[in-house]
Amino acid sequence: MYKFQIYLLFIAMLAGLYACTDSAADHTVDAAEYFNADWAMDSRWDQGVAEVAKYDAQRVVYNKERQFEYVYILVKETFNEEFQVKTDDYERKDLFDVMKINKFARIPTDNYPYHYMTSLFYKRQQPSTIHKLVNTSQEWCGTTSKYFLSEGRDYEFGYNSYWDAQGIGKETMEGNILFEDQLSHSLRALKFADGLQFQQAVAESQISSKATKPAIYQATFTVSSEDELSLDTSYDLSQEQKVWKVSVQLDSEKTNEYWFAGEYPNILLKQSTWDGRNLQLKEITMDDYWNF
Repeated sequence: MYKFQIYLLFIAMLAGLYACTDSAADHTVDAAEYFNADWAMDSRWDQGVAEVAKYDAQRVVYNKERQFEYVYILVKETFNEEFQVKTDDYERKDLFDVMKINKFARIPTDNYPYHYMTSLFYKRQQPSTIHKLVNTSQEWCGTTSKYFLSEGRDYEFGYNSYWDAQGIGKETMEGNILFEDQLSHSLRALKFADGLQFQQAVAESQISSKATKPAIYQATFTVSSEDELSLDTSYDLSQEQKVWKVSVQLDSEKTNEYWFAGEYPNILLKQSTWDGRNLQLKEITMDDYWNF
């Protein structure tokens, strides 16, 4: 009887170990093999400053092309598991490093401005896979907030919207996806190679006031090299010896294109999307912008 109890305990321990291993593996996507897992391990991100990139941007709002500045901020932070936010207590036992991308836009229209703030987080050694995404929008019609948080092999999708039939809610969304909004940064970690091609499910952009469950595209990614790129901005491209272009065909009628500097840290230089969300880099600095 005692041996049988020991055997049951051993089986339970194995099951627990398997569950932990399985859970640890769920935060990756099928295409993770095409990304450099060590991309964010460079000492550049341990200096206590953030990368601040400013773009001349365009977006169609109310059927008109609007011009505005888009600011992208990339910085390392330490999260704790309990609250899934930047920790104040570095003695905790549940800490892990993330890379945070904040995207801020104020888009003027004829009557009032639109404000979007998007925060994306991926674990430092998993640049292909979003751990947490939060988007808020504010304009004169109302405010919407929504989040996606990795939960095992799925995402918890929560929202608070001013739109009828949406309102306040929470549901589960299947994982193994890239978010369209992460591509401007996660694609910087690609193992760039001319002719590289792969497929991966992609969730449509969440930078909007709507809180509906996102459409999922079965996208094809294609990488090519370019010797020249023109920008209609003040950014000096002469320092870029090579440029990588990544085309993302979402479906037969929708294709996004991204151009990245050929050398690390492979900053996004230009973006052109099927629906007119276009960017051109004009300035990049390393800055502790939170200090005055």
